[in-house]
Amino acid sequence: MDSNLIHLKFKERFGGSAGSLYAAPGRINLIGEHTDYNDGFVFPGAVSQSIVAEVRPNGTRWVRAYAMDLQHYCEFDIDSEEGPESVCFRYIYGVVRLMMANGVQVEGFDTVYGGDVPMGAGMSSSAALESCFGTALNDLFHGNLEPMQLALIGQATEHQFVGVKCGIMDQFISMYGRAGSLVRLDCRSGEYAYFPWHPQEYQLVLVNSCVKHVLVGSPYNDRRNSCERVTQMLGIETLRDCSWEMLEGVKERLSPEDYRRARFVVGEVERVMRVSDALERDDYEAVGEQMYLTHEGLSRDYEVSCAEVDFLVAEARRLGVTGARIMGAGFGGCTLNLVRNDRYEAFVTEVQKTFAAQFGVECKIIPVVIGDGARKIK
Repeated sequence: MDSNLIHLKFKERFGGSAGSLYAAPGRINLIGEHTDYNDGFVFPGAVSQSIVAEVRPNGTRWVRAYAMDLQHYCEFDIDSEEGPESVCFRYIYGVVRLMMANGVQVEGFDTVYGGDVPMGAGMSSSAALESCFGTALNDLFHGNLEPMQLALIGQATEHQFVGVKCGIMDQFISMYGRAGSLVRLDCRSGEYAYFPWHPQEYQLVLVNSCVKHVLVGSPYNDRRNSCERVTQMLGIETLRDCSWEMLEGVKERLSPEDYRRARFVVGEVERVMRVSDALERDDYEAVGEQMYLTHEGLSRDYEVSCAEVDFLVAEARRLGVTGARIMGAGFGGCTLNLVRNDRYEAFVTEVQKTFAAQFGVECKIIPVVIGDGARKIK
């Protein structure tokens, strides 16, 4: 996102002196879907697309916020127990309230924000928004919160103020991203390791189906509830602790739906570790095959895909793409594709043509550049 556009709109909207500029990225996740809230492993990377905000304290107890992409304006009292009704501003309100609860002396501020993280595409625009404002308020109001604390505040905002019971992956990578590296995160211990990502013969590209997913009030929470019912029956903390033998032992006592969802998660935890091993030996063909297996599970067992996304993955396999899968929580959004350089142009051209012929709309191609995490823009 061009920070100059944000600044011009800020000057037009609020006048006076300039505020400070902050940015936080969206993300891709190579593998490890729906494992974060099951205490498993994930493999995300921050991307160059980001949310950018200009923020200036205003000496009051009120926030005046303008969402540039949506062309929405809102004012709210930071001491209010209710906050704004509009979801796009409840993310900011939640971050403000939780930072205050963590001892940061937040005051009112004016802000304009926008970005090029596509909303509803599975690239975690909401986590980018939370991380951007967490970083800004921590800096402007002299907080001493560590990046992981800010990530947890973003996650808690989703839980308490928006109604999405997400895991920690999206907020973590938006805070901890590093250009040229993916991160393997243990969602139980918080331990993480950077893996260099610069394959010479391959590149990542997103294909946006333009089917927007909506997690608030969606079946996303139903999937998490399925996992929790299985763990309660097994007497374990999360599905991270579930073996194949344990799952098969209670299969007859589970609903078919809960069994399939647990089967996906147990398999996905294993696939993340296979990808870790493959990356250490630069075996990108093995990485790609695990991506296809993940999509098969997400579509068949976890049931979070859709016809448009399944078509894109099938086309990727037909066109010789090394790996492809739905990315994000599901219910629409993007596919992530690992493509050999010599097949890239043909894939992009053909998949756009066949998708338009099948569905009557154009899919969008989004090149992936692995970028840095949340930061102040100098």
